[in-house]
Amino acid sequence: MKLVAGVMALALTAGGAAATDLSLERVYSAPDLSGPRARGVALSPDGTLVTYLRARADNPRVTDLWAADVAGGPPRRLIDAAALIPGERVLSEAEKSRRERQGVQTSGVVSYDWDDEGRFILAPVEGDLWLWSRSDGSLRRLTDTPEDEIDARVSPRGGFVSFVRGDNLWVVPAGGGDARALTQDGSELQSWATAEFIAQEEMDRQTGYWWSPDETRIALTRTDLSAVDVVERLDVNAAGAVIVAQRYPRTGRPNARVELFVASLAGGGPVRVDLGAEADVYLARVDWSRDGRTLYVQRQSRDQKRLDLLAVNPSDGRSRILLTETSAHWVELSDDFRPLKDGTFLWSSERSGWKHLYLHGADGRLIRQVTRGDWPVDALQGVDETRGVAFFTANRDTPVERRLYEASWTRPAPPRAITPAGGWWTVKVAGRGTAFTGTYEDPATPPRTGLYRSDGSLVRWVEENPLDSSHPMAPYLDRLPAPEFGTLKAADGSDLWWSLRKPPGFDPSRRYPVVVKVYGGPGSAQVRKVWNDPADLLYLQSGFILFSLDNRGTPNRSTAFKTAIDRRLGQLEVDDQIAGARWLATQPFVDPAWVGVIGWSYGGYMALMLLTAPDTPFSAGVSGAPPTDWSLYDTHYTERYMGKPSENPDGYAASEVTARLGRLKPDSLFLLHGMADDNVTFDNSTRVMADLQARGTAFESMVYPGLRHRAGWTQANLRHRTQATLEFFKRRLAPAR
Repeated sequence: MKLVAGVMALALTAGGAAATDLSLERVYSAPDLSGPRARGVALSPDGTLVTYLRARADNPRVTDLWAADVAGGPPRRLIDAAALIPGERVLSEAEKSRRERQGVQTSGVVSYDWDDEGRFILAPVEGDLWLWSRSDGSLRRLTDTPEDEIDARVSPRGGFVSFVRGDNLWVVPAGGGDARALTQDGSELQSWATAEFIAQEEMDRQTGYWWSPDETRIALTRTDLSAVDVVERLDVNAAGAVIVAQRYPRTGRPNARVELFVASLAGGGPVRVDLGAEADVYLARVDWSRDGRTLYVQRQSRDQKRLDLLAVNPSDGRSRILLTETSAHWVELSDDFRPLKDGTFLWSSERSGWKHLYLHGADGRLIRQVTRGDWPVDALQGVDETRGVAFFTANRDTPVERRLYEASWTRPAPPRAITPAGGWWTVKVAGRGTAFTGTYEDPATPPRTGLYRSDGSLVRWVEENPLDSSHPMAPYLDRLPAPEFGTLKAADGSDLWWSLRKPPGFDPSRRYPVVVKVYGGPGSAQVRKVWNDPADLLYLQSGFILFSLDNRGTPNRSTAFKTAIDRRLGQLEVDDQIAGARWLATQPFVDPAWVGVIGWSYGGYMALMLLTAPDTPFSAGVSGAPPTDWSLYDTHYTERYMGKPSENPDGYAASEVTARLGRLKPDSLFLLHGMADDNVTFDNSTRVMADLQARGTAFESMVYPGLRHRAGWTQANLRHRTQATLEFFKRRLAPAR
C-alpha cells in the first residue's frame, strides 16, 4: 500500500488536482477520446463520392458506412449497422479466424467493396451480404443463410457478387437471381478460393480468388490442408471450454499445399496454373494484366530467399519467369507490383540496400530505377499513367515521419513531396491518380482525414476531427505532454530512435519511475510521430515516464538494419533495449532502480527476454500473449528470420524463454493471455507458468476467457487489461522519495 500511495502522491503533486485527471472509465467509454475517425476510406470510381467506416458515437466498437460528396455538404450515413446486425447470430469459426487475421476489432460494417463502375457497394454484415445501389440509395439483402458468406466482392464491372461459402466459390448476379457454385467439391481439408492461415496471418494475402478485368474468368486457389499438423487447443470461454483441432503449420513442419486454377464463368473445368515442379512453395500474390490476357503470380521459396514473378497464360496455365529477387537473408513481400497499360510494370526491390521502385519491361528486363537514395520507400500507393508518375509513401527524411511523394518513371528526377512533413500520413490514391484520401496525425493532432488533389491541395474534409474546445480530449490537453525524440547508438554504430514522454507537471529535480513500451519485432515500429493512445495518459498522470525505442530489426530503415537479427531472434533486440535502459539510467530525472517494461505479442516476448537478461536493468514487466518458444510458432514468420529448427538449433535454443527463467526476479512478472488465442497459442504462456511454479518463483497472471490475440476484445476487456497492468506497475515500481 505504501508503494501505491507513493505513486498517487507523486501524480497529485506533479499534475495538480486529481479532479482534472483522465479516468480509466472515461478512456473506455463513448465518445472515443481520439475523436471521430474515418477508416477504410475510398473514393468512388467516378471520383464524386468518398466512402468510409465510422464508429458509432454510442459504441466505438460498432462501425457504420458513411459517405461525403466531393462537391461539398455534410457527410451522411449509407448503412446503419445496428439496424442490420442479427441479435442471435454467432459468427462461424472461419469468419472469426478471418477477422483475427485481419486485425478487425469492431462489428457491424467492417468492410465494403465498390464495383469498378461505381454503381454498387457490397457490405458484409455479421455473416450476410447487403448491396447498396447508388442509383436510388436502396439497400438490398443478397443472402440470408445459416452459413457465413466470406470474402465477398463485387466483380469489376458490377455484374456479379462473389463469395466463399462452405469452402466453395459462389457467384450471384448483382441485379438479382440465384447464386451458383463455381466449385462443388470443397471441404474443410480441400478448400477452394480461401487464403490459408499462413497467407492471411503472415503474408498479407487475405483472399484466395481474383476476378479478371472483363469479369469472364476468376483465378482461384485450391488448398490442401491434409498434411498440416493438427494442434489441439482448448478454447476456454466463460461458460465452458471446447477442444479446437486447429490446422497449425508450426515451424519446420508441413505447410498447406496451394494450387492455382483459372475458372471461366461460361463453364468448363478449371485450368491448372503451372507453378513449377517444387510443391513446397508459397503462393504470395496474384494479379491480372490490364487487358486480362496475362495472369501474374509471385512465387516464394520455402526459405523465403527467392521470389519469382511468373507470367501465366490464363487459357492453358503455362507460365514463364519474368524476374527473380534473391537475398542472403529473406525477400520481403509487398503489394508494390503494378502492371501498366503498355505491358511494362513497376516493382520494388531492396537490391540496393534500401527499398526502391523500378520499372521493368513486359519481358521482365530492367528499364530503369525510379527512386534511389539512402532512405526506404514504404509502399507504392498508386499511379498516374497519363503523366507517367508513381505515388508512394516513404520515410525519406526521418524514420519517425511518413509522407506521400511522386516520382516519374519516364524521366530521371528527384521525388517530389506532396504532403507536408511533421507527422505520419496514411493515404489511398484513387484509381487514375488524380486524387487521394489522406489521414494525417502527429502527437498534437488526432487523426484527420481529407480528400486531396494529386498536388496535395485539400478538396474537402472527410473527418476533420479538429482539436478544439468541443473535442472529447479537450478537458485533458493541459495534461498531455509533447513527446521528445532522439537517437542513441547501437553496438554496431546504428542509430536507434527513441521517444520519451514525461508526466504532467514534470519536475526536473525529481526522479521518476519509467515504463518502457516495447514491440521490438520485425515489421512494426513504435517510435513514430503519431497521435498516441489516450490510455497512455493514465500512466503519465500516475507519475510514470513512458519510453520507447526501435531496436535493430524494426522497419523504416536500411536492409542491413532490418536483417541484422537474421537467425538470432531475441539477441540484438534485447541488447538494444538494454542499451536504451542504460541510457535512461544516466538521465537525472530517471530513477534507475524502477524501470519497467510492457509489451504484447512480440513485445510480450521481449518483456520476458528483458526481465531474464543477465544483470537486467528492468525491475518489473508485463508480458501479454508472448511467443515463448519459436518452435511453437508458424512457418512463414519464424522461418523467415530463424530458418527451420533443424537448420538453426543454436539460434532456437538462444531465443527460448524458459531456459532463462532462473534469472527472473520474484514478483517482477505479470503475464497475460487470451484463452482462445489461435495465433500465439495459450501453451506459450502455460509453459512459463508451469516452469515458474516448479521453481517456486512468485509471479502474477491474468487470463481472458474467450479472447483471441487481437479480435474480440471489448471496451470492458480493454479497460480491465489496462487497469490490471497499471495497478501492477503501481505496486512494483516505486518512485524515489
